[in-house]
Amino acid sequence: MIGALAGLARPVLFALEPEVAHEVTLRALELGVYPRCPGTEAPALRCSLWGLDLPNPIGIAAGFDKDARVADAVLGLGCGFAEVGTTTPRPQSGNPAPRVFRLIPERAVINRLGFNNAGHAAALKRLTARARRGVVGVNIGANKDSTDRAADYVAGIEAFYGVASYFTVNISSPNTPGLRDLQAPDALDELLGRIMAARAAKVASGAPSRPIVVKLAPDLAEDAVEPVVAALLRHGADGIALSNTTLARPGLTDPAAREAGGLSGRPLFHRSTVVLARVYEATAGKVPLIGIGGIDSGETALAKIEAGATLLQLYTGLIYEGPGLIGRITSYLAKACAERGVRTLSELTGTRSAEWAAKQI
Repeated sequence: MIGALAGLARPVLFALEPEVAHEVTLRALELGVYPRCPGTEAPALRCSLWGLDLPNPIGIAAGFDKDARVADAVLGLGCGFAEVGTTTPRPQSGNPAPRVFRLIPERAVINRLGFNNAGHAAALKRLTARARRGVVGVNIGANKDSTDRAADYVAGIEAFYGVASYFTVNISSPNTPGLRDLQAPDALDELLGRIMAARAAKVASGAPSRPIVVKLAPDLAEDAVEPVVAALLRHGADGIALSNTTLARPGLTDPAAREAGGLSGRPLFHRSTVVLARVYEATAGKVPLIGIGGIDSGETALAKIEAGATLLQLYTGLIYEGPGLIGRITSYLAKACAERGVRTLSELTGTRSAEWAAKQI
């Protein structure tokens, strides 16, 4: 019954303003009104990473559950892991509305939300109250008006260290002025130095070492990949997420394409996958990558894996395809493993990275 209702929900949600539809979705998840997806725990899809065991490599990207309201529901949908945030030390309202725009013919979304969230305290309260099951990461960011953005990231590490399975350091949103400047090698060196020192202090006090993933932009220039990756390797980043939304507008025809903000969805797939493959090549496959951007089918999910991803995250694809997309992707990936004669999906990671890395953006 719930699965049938989910199929009917899309036209209702699309009749609402995007942010209203998002809030309705979150409330439904909080109430437990969502389909449970069977077949998302195929043995070939299980993976162990950073000391964490995941039933499958699918998650929902940051921005969906900014305030840690529905982490358990995301796992209940059939995801192998959840990620909450982006959360900032202090609450902030983000940019003025309207700030989210559907590009329906393009199967895309443009947003300029600007890290709207209720702050660390609200998210921490919810994460502390939940039963500790499943893998739940915390995506951390900086307040727009912060005078020391690195300190905001350190505050995120310190606030959530006891409840996060891993951290994602978001320095790639285009909607906070100057945030992407933290991707410059010198700024990245300082930021990662302070973040890793904060983690080291926790470990020295007897806490376990939490994995730290850095999320990059898809607009990273080709000649910037090597120095950025060198900084990440130098500081011992445990993973790299690729990618956030793009400022590019690749051949879009929808009038909403003129709106400012980051573009996600199908038009982002090519650019984000090329950058993913270039980073995979630059790291020689030694650092696990999370592939994000334009995944809306089993075929696009597999392409991300072949380009170099170990884990995957969806968001805009779910808006257009519904929650059943999770089960369809896991079924497709399990079938691909069987057809190619591999025991685990990880054996397909990076098998076409050189081909993807050579493509033009």
